[in-house]
Amino acid sequence: MTEHSRRATATHRARRLPPWSLLAAGAVTGGVLGGAYGALQPPVYTATAYVVAVPTERSDPASALGFAQAYGRVATQLAVLGDAQDAAGVPAGTLQRSVRTSTSPDAPMVAVTATSERADLAADMANAVSAALTRHAATSEKSTNVELQEFAPAVRPTDPSSASPLITALVGTSAGGLLGGLALLVRPRREREAAGRPAANVPGPALAADVRGAL
Repeated sequence: MTEHSRRATATHRARRLPPWSLLAAGAVTGGVLGGAYGALQPPVYTATAYVVAVPTERSDPASALGFAQAYGRVATQLAVLGDAQDAAGVPAGTLQRSVRTSTSPDAPMVAVTATSERADLAADMANAVSAALTRHAATSEKSTNVELQEFAPAVRPTDPSSASPLITALVGTSAGGLLGGLALLVRPRREREAAGRPAANVPGPALAADVRGAL
């Protein structure tokens, strides 16, 4: 069998497959790849420490809320992370990649969140940065009239925050099924036209005889 014949046979077999086979193949492939990704990737742990801005006698709650927003932005700067790296046991660059902060528009509180493949390191980084931020705020307390205090230290997480293999498999199945559906929509126009093309008309016996007589 020539190469052209093999390709033609494979194309003919592919055309005989039902349309839903692309959906099924995409969903199965995506589920397998998603589950494998979830099983092979290392778990990630997340720990969060909280600090709160407290107004002094010369200040008010509105000022404390405003300075809490400011301290939330300052917490990830090198001035604070450089002071926290010794207590965390990791370089400032690692803290810059692993630590994020968030604030609330209604409460003068700063959440310091750290992620790591080690549960104990995630808690250590969050506590080190929150402590360094508290010390940094104390140096300007006389001018801000706002004191930053520890509200809740980070505790060692017991469960990873990363997605489990089951979740990644479900996400992969959904994505694979979606891609299979898109493949159905963008099939080559040539195949669709060939499937709907009418057969060629064959002249009848009477018409053929008339043609031979004219010749």
